[in-house]
Amino acid sequence: MQKWYHILQKNTGLSPYVWVVFYILPFYFIFRSSSTYEVASGIVMILLFFVCYVLSFLSKGWLIYFWTSLQIVISIAMIVMFGYVYFSLFLAFFIGNIQNKIGFITLYTIHLISTFATINMGFLSKNAQLFNQLPFVLVSLIAVILLPVTTYNWNKREKLQGELNHANKRISELVKLEERQRIARDLHDTLGQKLSLIGLKSDLASKLIYKNPARAQTELEEIRQTARIALKEVREMVTQMRGTRLSEEMFRIRQILKAAEIEFALEGDPDLNNTSLMTETVLSMCLKEAVTNVIKHSNASRCSITIEPSRTDLIVRVADNGSGMAEQAACRGNGLRGMRERLEFVNGSMDILSSEAGTQVVLRVPNSFKQPEKEA
Repeated sequence: MQKWYHILQKNTGLSPYVWVVFYILPFYFIFRSSSTYEVASGIVMILLFFVCYVLSFLSKGWLIYFWTSLQIVISIAMIVMFGYVYFSLFLAFFIGNIQNKIGFITLYTIHLISTFATINMGFLSKNAQLFNQLPFVLVSLIAVILLPVTTYNWNKREKLQGELNHANKRISELVKLEERQRIARDLHDTLGQKLSLIGLKSDLASKLIYKNPARAQTELEEIRQTARIALKEVREMVTQMRGTRLSEEMFRIRQILKAAEIEFALEGDPDLNNTSLMTETVLSMCLKEAVTNVIKHSNASRCSITIEPSRTDLIVRVADNGSGMAEQAACRGNGLRGMRERLEFVNGSMDILSSEAGTQVVLRVPNSFKQPEKEA
């Protein structure tokens, strides 16, 4: 359970001063009674209720249900004796913060039935105090029905959001770890064998330099050739490290959408042949930003990416079935502005089509730009 004094302001949407009114209000109902015994018993029940209310937030396990049951009994007694129904609001709110599903359903059902039965008995017995505050009693009954469910769903959504953030962080860490391992493998495969070969040939050349100068010269030439090949492979590997292929980014997109519980559909081949590594890297960065916006802002349940290559252009569409995007947000968003700037760098463009049915981001880049050859 969360801290009770944090929850009151965080999840109810009510000002803390409104709750102060609910704290003071029962004393007004009690002091209206002319019987000293009723006043004394009412004060004891109020103090006992708030003690149980705090203890229910601080407790764990079965004690939570014990203190809550005492609060239900006190709430029923307050309705019968003084016509005070507003303790049911405290109970409705607390029950909504119970994370155990079975416990929530059980207490919600008991509280709902007991509150409705007690108020109906009061009306049947013609309790004047209940009739005098009839509109507020009806509002309290509606709150007893809706507030626990609303609070329970809100807490569940916050929990899922926390799990999603943790999953995204974990995926990012795993991607970095896999990239480090890939770099280590590439360095070992690229440089390890050739450096060993250079070392062996250098030792051989040093032994042959006096015995067989011609053979030593041949070995030195092969050492130079091997060094050039190693340098070229290292440059190619560094170029690949600086860029991201669209097919690699698509794998990460699939993972993050799965973690966000958003259905993903891909149309087209992410393995591009006529697109430079730089353009693919820009597209990958823009796709990452677009998918992040879908997860954070769209409330969508489905996201699709369509790849449409043509002779001159490559078009990538990111579509969702979310709540759409406001026109001002589409113009002023820092992430969208960064996407446009990246695309302009490779002579590309971006269009955003938004409606009540969802949002579609259209990325367009040249498809015939060849990457220049690297000099050895």
